[in-house]
Amino acid sequence: MPRLVSLLLLVAYAVPAHAADGPGLPWWFWALALFVVSFAIGVVAVIAGVGGGVLFVPLVSSFFPFHLDFVRGAGLLVALSAALSAAPTLLRTGIASLRLAMPLALIGSVTSIVGALLGFVVPVRALELALGVLILIIVLLMAATKSADHPQVAKMDALAAVLGLRGLYEDRGLKREIEWMTHRTPAGLAAFAVIGLVGGLFGLGAGWANVPALNLLMGAPIKLAVGTSGLAISIINTSAAWIFLNRGAVLPIIVVPSIIGVILGARIGAKLLTVTPGAVIRRLVIVMLALAGTRALLKGLGLWG
Repeated sequence: MPRLVSLLLLVAYAVPAHAADGPGLPWWFWALALFVVSFAIGVVAVIAGVGGGVLFVPLVSSFFPFHLDFVRGAGLLVALSAALSAAPTLLRTGIASLRLAMPLALIGSVTSIVGALLGFVVPVRALELALGVLILIIVLLMAATKSADHPQVAKMDALAAVLGLRGLYEDRGLKREIEWMTHRTPAGLAAFAVIGLVGGLFGLGAGWANVPALNLLMGAPIKLAVGTSGLAISIINTSAAWIFLNRGAVLPIIVVPSIIGVILGARIGAKLLTVTPGAVIRRLVIVMLALAGTRALLKGLGLWG
């Protein structure tokens, strides 16, 4: 894992140096660079459950010579591709719950359409500032919560009971079955409505806050939250992606190598997730969100790019 993160940062920071050489770079250089970066993003995003968009959009918009609208559209498709690629493995191993993902993702998919439409008319700097503050608050909450790997839920709320939001999954890292159930379902639905809105707005997809909402708010174990986040992303991002397709903000030279890379990386990430301890996943989620939140905050303050 440290090697993958190092590779991701190395390629990202190497791109500007090549770009400074002038416009003589061949088109395939950017396609190859996108493939390498997206491959690393696919592995990390699935294990962290944050979706590829929350990493793809900051890196590509900062270090590649593409317009932000094209990057936002590609970011949604990248996150969608990673989620769809990993979904069969996540469902087969039982660390993703379709019953838990569906009601939350349906709410998020509706608001993601609204967010994608607003993203073409609302000033980006003010929204990035607000996003950065929000994500960093979530990071602080996750870091301060010591027992978030397997939250204790004393009793399900009425809506969770009606929807049957409980079950079992096998934690191969701990080599035992984990029983889970959720609570605060109305608050969770409201949170996913906001997540879908903001994700569609920035092209980040829905993964930037899925895991904290499922884990801290609703009480799902961290590994189940990560797996279920991938399913939710595949539903929510599909709705927002159509807006960018309709507006012509999807460029094949960006999307094709990125999707191929993220799909290959996501398959590896899904396999690693089944054996990675929950504590490691939690730390990875905190690091990824901290990086994304800091970048958004600096962009909003005009201190980045």
